[in-house]
Amino acid sequence: MKNVKLLFVLIAATTLMTGCAKLSPFTESLYKENAWSEEDLKQIQFYLSKEIVIYRQLKNSDTRISSGKILSKDGRQVEEIIIKKRTPGVFEFKKDSTQTFAVSFDIDGRYLMFGPNPKMNGKYALRAKEWKKGGRGVISYGDEEFTVIPGSGYASLLVDLKKAQNTSVRSRRAKGRKIN
Repeated sequence: MKNVKLLFVLIAATTLMTGCAKLSPFTESLYKENAWSEEDLKQIQFYLSKEIVIYRQLKNSDTRISSGKILSKDGRQVEEIIIKKRTPGVFEFKKDSTQTFAVSFDIDGRYLMFGPNPKMNGKYALRAKEWKKGGRGVISYGDEEFTVIPGSGYASLLVDLKKAQNTSVRSRRAKGRKIN
């Protein structure tokens, strides 16, 4: 009876471990080596390496809050949006001829910009319009400007490398030809 229980526990543990993909950083060199097109990138599932928290101060005229929560900070109302670590995201578009990508983690299609960061070994990290002293950044999210809290600027993109590399492989095997 003990052996049956042990076998069941081992099978369950193996199933759990194989169900959790090992995620790897999405880097500039990985992107260049695979020469993925925009269509290929749309087939790759991206994930966040760490949590991103953004907020904006609400004005009296702001009546539409779509996916954030309303908080009161220092007597002011702010909208805060939290995108948790390992949240899945999809590629939306590539900015002009740069290597900067728009990746959406939100059903409403709003996106964040990511690009290679030389200070992070070429990892695709969160991009801001401007980084201020203390690690705060200013980004566009939808039609609004938000502030990125310190630490969120180190968030980068992750991919399941095995699945991502299989995405762009299109191969066939020639069967050969014989003389009649």
